[in-house]
Amino acid sequence: MPGAGPAAAPGARLAQQRNFPCPNCGSELVWDPDIDAQLCGHCDYKRQVLQSSATIVERTLEEAQGAARGFGKSARASQCSKCGARVSFDDSATSTDCVFCGAASVLDQGERRNPLRPESLVPLDIGREKVREHFRAWTRGLWFRPGALKRVADFQARGVYVPFWTFDAAVHSRWSAESGTYYYVTVMVPVVLNGKTTMMAQQVRHVRWSPAAGERSDAYDDLLVPASGFVRGDLLKRLGNFELGALVPYRPEYLAGWHAEEYRLDLAEGWKSAQGTIEAEQIARCGRDVPGDTYRSLQVANTIRGVRWKHILLPVWTLTYRCNGKPYTVLIHGQTGRVEGEAPVSWIKVLGAVLGVAAAVLVALALANL
Repeated sequence: MPGAGPAAAPGARLAQQRNFPCPNCGSELVWDPDIDAQLCGHCDYKRQVLQSSATIVERTLEEAQGAARGFGKSARASQCSKCGARVSFDDSATSTDCVFCGAASVLDQGERRNPLRPESLVPLDIGREKVREHFRAWTRGLWFRPGALKRVADFQARGVYVPFWTFDAAVHSRWSAESGTYYYVTVMVPVVLNGKTTMMAQQVRHVRWSPAAGERSDAYDDLLVPASGFVRGDLLKRLGNFELGALVPYRPEYLAGWHAEEYRLDLAEGWKSAQGTIEAEQIARCGRDVPGDTYRSLQVANTIRGVRWKHILLPVWTLTYRCNGKPYTVLIHGQTGRVEGEAPVSWIKVLGAVLGVAAAVLVALALANL
């Protein structure tokens, strides 16, 4: 059934326990992004996910020890022996290949980690059929690609909830620098004109330096830090922003039938990354505050207060396909459907285009000389 979640892969083991049993037939209910509800793939029973009245809490760094753990539902974990990705699955099924690199080297993990529970998530909003449509449109829009790419019929697409940290912080920055103001001096320089040397006036730019200092206060809200470690960071960045206004309090019903990656980057590492982003941004902002035309020797001292965090999950489709025997990775935004990924290049088509342009230039030059 379109959008009703990934089917169990060949060889997947089934367990008797059901996280969300269908009240009609006892089969497993899964989250269906096409109808924004849980759906039974056996009898088509639909059940709305009750909106939680809970508040999405942002905690201080010191409160991490008391935060809830796990995904709030029975699950197993698997780890890829090739890329190391660790993903949580429903107890009812698990895959035999990696959702990130496509390798058939996924091993069931007997021991279970106890990660911090997500505080909130954006429910997967793009269903399987839409993913196929977006992927097909993407391949049709690519230039200089082999014809075999448009004929790719076999590909594996999986909806994955990818872990992120968000951070709020207030920052007060004090800065000092040398402010530079441009001024111009007229000098006479020798210039050769029509084979003769003559003196001409020319404006030469100089910089007048003077000390400057100042301070500013800024607030950061929901600074997003990817915690995956396995989703291709370059592709994830190119997917664009997520609409965090769609965040809802975490409920395990949204994960039913889908994959959820455990964070690789822990909270301490996430805050270190966010702090680096904040400090780099404050240097840029303070640099823009320096008066004059340019500056040098900028020094910035930051005081960061009121740091709060939350752990969230954001929806991404990972897609692996093969073209001419080689695997390629594609990511699809779980809210917007935007596609970013790898694709082979047809060097024959590139060469043909270059030769075509060269021929057109030669023809234009020949016509111009007539």
